[in-house]
Amino acid sequence: MNSMNERSTGLSNESTQDKQVIRMGVTDLSFHRVTAAVVAHVIRIMGKEVQPSYTLHEANFNQLGDGKVDMICSAWLPHSHGMYRQHVEEQISTRQLGLHYEAYALWGVPDYVPVELVASIEDLLKPEVQQRMRPIIQGIGEGAGITRFSKDIMTQYGLTAAGYQFRTGTQADCVAAFEAATAVNDWVVVPLWHPQFLHHQYPIRDLQDPKGLLGSKDNAVLLANEQTLTLNFSPTQIQVLDNIVLSNQIVAELDYAANRQGLSEDEAAANWLMANPQHLAAWLAPLLNPS
Repeated sequence: MNSMNERSTGLSNESTQDKQVIRMGVTDLSFHRVTAAVVAHVIRIMGKEVQPSYTLHEANFNQLGDGKVDMICSAWLPHSHGMYRQHVEEQISTRQLGLHYEAYALWGVPDYVPVELVASIEDLLKPEVQQRMRPIIQGIGEGAGITRFSKDIMTQYGLTAAGYQFRTGTQADCVAAFEAATAVNDWVVVPLWHPQFLHHQYPIRDLQDPKGLLGSKDNAVLLANEQTLTLNFSPTQIQVLDNIVLSNQIVAELDYAANRQGLSEDEAAANWLMANPQHLAAWLAPLLNPS
């Protein structure tokens, strides 16, 4: 699909050997990977090659600060990844571009758990809820915003003292624990976020967080090294990157394609762009219709 778009737009006729290489850091979770695949597709249309580097949250930002990558897709700002960006800014200047989605962390339950009994995190302490709810709350890895928030929730809501256990692990561990519970209609809490492919497959109800420990919504953006950005991209090309706007629903759909339909991230991105050409046309408008 890349070559088709390049020929039809006339934006690139360089050989692969001559293409500028853009080093993209990608947080190694599937929803970050599918988002990055969309951005990489656009960068390739602009005649450049993309070299992705997959690692976890803090290490990803360390690579940006150390000059090992040129950009990160996607940074959750200002809350979840804000402290990592502050550390990077001690070494380099950065610029945020686009709006890939509006990310937020949540604790959720399957919607078959009665809302009149479980509407809030505080409701997990009700004796009748504790009797039904699985005590293990399976999260993802250290460094993720949802993991930090969940650890605070466990102590500040008194859930650990009440017998609940929060466990870290991989995204696969979190998904498997949730799906094992829902397969038998067990009550279960899942520490999750938007966007994520489970939301495309299951109705999951957010629990209210009266203490406000889950933070506010973040803007998921492309965070670039200011110096290498202006070296590698023209002002018009930077505008194209800033034009890339997705949504929670779009990224959840892409994430579902990668996790449940057997597609690679690149295939999921290419298929979605083929089915939604209006988005690509809008993003590329500064190049296709220069003023």
